[in-house]
Amino acid sequence: MKLYNYFRSSASFRVRIALQIKGLPFEYLPVHLVKGEHKQEKYAAISASTLVPTLETDGGELLGQSMAIMEYLDETHPEPPLLPRDALGRARVRALSQLIACEIHPLNNLRVLKYLTHQLKVSEEAKADWYRHWVRNGLELYEKELARLPKGTYSYGDTPTMADCCLVPQIFNGRRFNTDYTGLDRTMAVFEACMKHPAFDKAQPVNQPDNEG
Repeated sequence: MKLYNYFRSSASFRVRIALQIKGLPFEYLPVHLVKGEHKQEKYAAISASTLVPTLETDGGELLGQSMAIMEYLDETHPEPPLLPRDALGRARVRALSQLIACEIHPLNNLRVLKYLTHQLKVSEEAKADWYRHWVRNGLELYEKELARLPKGTYSYGDTPTMADCCLVPQIFNGRRFNTDYTGLDRTMAVFEACMKHPAFDKAQPVNQPDNEG
């Protein structure tokens, strides 16, 4: 398999974690978002949406969108699972995952931040405030959701799931903007547990070949 991704992209980070959890080898192909490589003809021929990540399967099929890729990996390589075996458990994990991937991330991805700066002429300070507000707001909701679930090592139970693949990259990116995580005790306990797992450590930005520090 090949993974077209960017070391700092949280969506790419999710898929790297999933691949590492499952122990699946892959070729790392960097696409530099800040330099605009995703908009160039070469990558546009791979991704119609010109977004990262893109997974090229062993059969040469191209898949986009991190959530779809993770579910594909779980269906084609079911052990260890990223989703629980029971329908209710799967729904719980998908809901936690989507709280980050669909509620927090779309408000703070690179396209939005660039639009705030270049088109709306928002100051760097105001942009950072925007970022911190929506990350904090979303993670407060995540904390409330965790409080309704039985306590485990990870977001759902005692093994990592797709929810953790989404949570950890969001925590990393929030830290870049000095987001306040105080009071999010259960969420941060899950994060700390994840970072003791080798799959999460191997997938983090600093350990990628295109890392720029």
